[in-house]
Amino acid sequence: MERRKTKTINVGGIKIGSRHPVCIQSMTKTDTRNTKKTIAEIRRLEKTGCELVRIAVKDAAAAKAIKTIKRKIGIPIVADIHFDYRLAIESIKNGADKIRVNPGNISKLTDLKAIIKRAKSRKIPIRIGLNSGSLYSTGPGQVRHLTGGRFGKTGAKADLFVGIALGYIKMFERNGFRDIIISLKSSDVRETVESYRRLAAVCDYPFHLGVTAAGPYDTGIIKSSMGIGALLLDGIGDTIRVSLTADPVEEVIAAKKILQALKMRMFGPDLISCPTCGRSQVDLARIVKDLELRLAACHSPLAAKSYKSIAVMGCEVNGPGEAREADIGIAFGRNSGILFKKGKIIKKVNAREAVKELIKCVGLRH
Repeated sequence: MERRKTKTINVGGIKIGSRHPVCIQSMTKTDTRNTKKTIAEIRRLEKTGCELVRIAVKDAAAAKAIKTIKRKIGIPIVADIHFDYRLAIESIKNGADKIRVNPGNISKLTDLKAIIKRAKSRKIPIRIGLNSGSLYSTGPGQVRHLTGGRFGKTGAKADLFVGIALGYIKMFERNGFRDIIISLKSSDVRETVESYRRLAAVCDYPFHLGVTAAGPYDTGIIKSSMGIGALLLDGIGDTIRVSLTADPVEEVIAAKKILQALKMRMFGPDLISCPTCGRSQVDLARIVKDLELRLAACHSPLAAKSYKSIAVMGCEVNGPGEAREADIGIAFGRNSGILFKKGKIIKKVNAREAVKELIKCVGLRH
């Protein structure tokens, strides 16, 4: 799919925009003031593949903690600011690489101008981060002021999202500030997708994608995959965060899987496996899980770039045929399997040694 053309925004050395890979981010779940725990969590996120991390700044102590945290990590920090504009200024002072402001609870123009002035002097970008939970907190008078009364009349939340976002964008631009990233997150997948699509048609700032408050792991994965995936397939989106009520490491893993499923970025071989049926005579679920764990534990890249997909199929009848496009794979019989490359059978292997044989053939080491 062709990416929507956007500006490029520099966040602590990470380039966000259509000319760069879609960036993966997450948010810490620790108390930012506890720098030891926050640093430990960020390091786990970094190891998993997180490229940008957001932290909650709920008071001055949390803002000051940024200075200590930054010395111990290797990825840029986004300071998440609500209610008090002074926390944004303090975060910038202590080294934040980006500020997220929520129009739902920071809407006084004097406060926003103070943030803009400090961010501009330090060349720090700002994310205008709307979400459905605080959308109406902006207040009807402020909404009318920001939207010129043109949006929100029908009650459609997508209209309101777009109207408020455009109002803030224009206000930032009038103050000479264009280092902007936008997000329009709803917990409703349809509202999220529709809002981003509408705004994409009228501005060229990079978008941070996500479905807010998506829920526990299973539900959150489904909502996020549908919402983020639909937009990425439209060519919309420049950085993503999968919001889960779970370990933030799971958010990064899910984001990587979404991008890989769309072939937008590759983080390792694509694992193809059949759902099994009555013909299967091996415990395919166990075998696939074993292979998945071994692949995840491999720290070296593929020995040959040609092995981008690995298939594990439950029977010899359909295996090589259904997985013909896989670079390498195995299809099982009763106690053995046939190893194949690009649909061509190479040799027969013992079922117990199948995973080991695949890892050996692909050329990965632990």
